[in-house]
Amino acid sequence: MESIYDIQVIKPSGELISLTDYKGQVLLVVNTASKCGFTPQFTELQALYEKYEGQGFTVLGFPSDQFMNQEFDENDQIMEFCQVNYGVSFPMFAKTEVKGANATPLFQFLTKKQSGLLTGSIKWNFTKFLVNREGEVIDRYAPQTSPSKIERDIQNLL
Repeated sequence: MESIYDIQVIKPSGELISLTDYKGQVLLVVNTASKCGFTPQFTELQALYEKYEGQGFTVLGFPSDQFMNQEFDENDQIMEFCQVNYGVSFPMFAKTEVKGANATPLFQFLTKKQSGLLTGSIKWNFTKFLVNREGEVIDRYAPQTSPSKIERDIQNLL
């Protein structure tokens, strides 16, 4: 897999889409969870999305249940929770495996391009990857990194 744009992802409806739909945009790819201590980060992620969407920025949310079962079972429950509690309007996708043998091609690609501090794998919910307009993975941020602390890096890519 040469480019992030070669990857397909699954919408909550089950529809398969290509990340080429986001070609030319700055992306912040995040593995999310509805019942995590970091879940309030949805507020800041949504604020960044609203602030920079018109400049070619988007957040892509990928719910995962791989860390202490902190996600709902059904995609529609996840989407409803995010919209009702945090007003999330950025693209969210189907529940995703982000680590291990069954990690999706997207998260295999991201972790290969930006390894973590100790291991390449995703260690917890709300790990964030910043992708430039050319599809290059520029940086990786730890779960505890507040999305607002990434704003300057986003501005530099816009």
